[in-house]
Amino acid sequence: MGWRHELPSHRSDRGGRYPVHVRDLTPADLPSCTWSGSATHLRHVAGELERAAAGEVDYLAVCTAADLPVAIGGVDYRIASDAGTLWQLAVFPALQSRGLGSFLVRAAEDRIRARGLPRAELAVEDDNPRARALYERLGYAAFDRRPDAWDEEAPDGSIRRYETMCTLMRKHLA
Repeated sequence: MGWRHELPSHRSDRGGRYPVHVRDLTPADLPSCTWSGSATHLRHVAGELERAAAGEVDYLAVCTAADLPVAIGGVDYRIASDAGTLWQLAVFPALQSRGLGSFLVRAAEDRIRARGLPRAELAVEDDNPRARALYERLGYAAFDRRPDAWDEEAPDGSIRRYETMCTLMRKHLA
């Protein structure tokens, strides 16, 4: 899909604009996505790109004019039979709060609609009120809570289990 968007720049850039677009994330992009997580995380994303090739997920990248990813995230179509589930949404830290996350979510919702599904769902960690506020602004409403866990890489390279509580949110798509 050829989504294009003009992203307002930071005030110190004298009001300039940065053009961005959305496309599928590719394995070749992963070396430029180290900002999104550890090497373990990027290996997981690489596995998800294999699932994307099989049509089970979409993995999107919001890219600069130079085609470098500055926001990434996936939509899994196998978690719920009548919804696309957004997950692993991340925005380059220095560009947060500039509309990239909203742009990514809207592009993901368009992918879900294109598959004929009526709903988008996601889980947000309870200790991430900023992300939850974004999803609420975009029309998502809480419908449940559940614990979640995944492996993450510690600074010393060891793998540890991260456990958290998440609020499940959904949005009915027109």
